[in-house]
Amino acid sequence: MSQQDAIDQIQECAKEIALQLMKIHPTVGNLGNEEVQSIVLGSLHKMTVELEVVKKHLIVLQKRDDSTEL
Repeated sequence: MSQQDAIDQIQECAKEIALQLMKIHPTVGNLGNEEVQSIVLGSLHKMTVELEVVKKHLIVLQKRDDSTEL
């Protein structure tokens, strides 16, 4: 697998994960327990932030110019 293939696959998986996280968010209010809701929302936020970190690093890697010419 090439580096670009790996980047593409990870980006596609990240997109799927983000879509699933967005599906979870609206249902949290139906849990009926504010403490658990708060924990779940906080965890969803943390996962979203970490997913964005992965995506940003992939963009940087993708745009990196490995040439030695100036």
